[in-house]
Amino acid sequence: MSQPLGGSPLRDLTDAEARVLALLLANPSSEERERLRISHLPRSTYHASRRRAYAEGWLRDRYIPAPIPFGYPEITIAVARPFAEKLGELLERWSSEPGAVLVQGSTQLALGVVFHRSADEARKSRARLGNESFVSAVQLLAPKLADGGVPVYFDYEGIWTHLVGNVGSRSYPQGLPTTPWPEEGRPAAPIWTPRHRWAAGELLGRPFVAESQGRAGHLVGPFGLPRAQKHVIEAGWVVHRVLCDPAKVPAYHDRHTDQMVLIVGEYEGATTPRELFEVLTRECRVYPFLYATDKSRVLIGALGQSLRQSPSGGPVEPSRRPVMPTLQAVLHDIELWQEDAAALSTPVDHRYERLSPPAG
Repeated sequence: MSQPLGGSPLRDLTDAEARVLALLLANPSSEERERLRISHLPRSTYHASRRRAYAEGWLRDRYIPAPIPFGYPEITIAVARPFAEKLGELLERWSSEPGAVLVQGSTQLALGVVFHRSADEARKSRARLGNESFVSAVQLLAPKLADGGVPVYFDYEGIWTHLVGNVGSRSYPQGLPTTPWPEEGRPAAPIWTPRHRWAAGELLGRPFVAESQGRAGHLVGPFGLPRAQKHVIEAGWVVHRVLCDPAKVPAYHDRHTDQMVLIVGEYEGATTPRELFEVLTRECRVYPFLYATDKSRVLIGALGQSLRQSPSGGPVEPSRRPVMPTLQAVLHDIELWQEDAAALSTPVDHRYERLSPPAG
């Protein structure tokens, strides 16, 4: 059994809880009754598992804006190895960066996601993020958002569908929303009426308002929203996502997905980043929660499993293609970071209310 620091043992996930976790991470557009039907679980079991997943902090909801219509055409994903004595200052500096929506780190690695209003703002921000006074190594990726440069964006369904043993996933991979803006032949102003700006702001702040009011996490979803907020979602300007905290999810059949692994490599040759992703998922059975590419590099974020003992009754793992030789055949100058998810501090936890649409 998992043993929390200074507490009593936590029981492992039941099969029902693991199945519900995978379904919620898939975040299908269907209503709860449809999820219940798909789960093949008794109603009481399904709802108890869903409530526990949020109450224990395994899952949390976020509303993620489409960067381009929000006026953020540039993104930086920063991966660094901080100097141990500078970690606190690094996290503080990254957290104060305009457009920073995610900042987390430990003495082994730091990960940041920052959006920018312009190329000039991005250039200045990257100079600050890559300050060598705080890190012994750093990679700053600049994916091209208009070309879908972040095809997997904190999507944990793949790994959980694999662990549970379901056949196929329902929505994996989900990337950053790529709704283009401006549309060809259409002016930019009409999209952001005052009501739409209000609706978008309400959605981005919805999880945090609910938390401050003591509202249960499983009640933050998109059902029962006002019409203006529904319109913002239906237009693709904001998407609802369910995220996972691997540090808090108990083990399942003695497997604990509690190791964060980040890999950055330069790619060249005949294999494209998209083809590499297909090999990783189909042949290596690795399901990145984060996958991003820029002109010459690829970033792979995955959850590694720590196995406490021999698997007891879990799905049998068939043979699979080894991961590192697969990467070495396609990438060069590979850098790897790995850390226990519980060791990561997260001062900025997917705070998309920090972003706002451009003024009408």
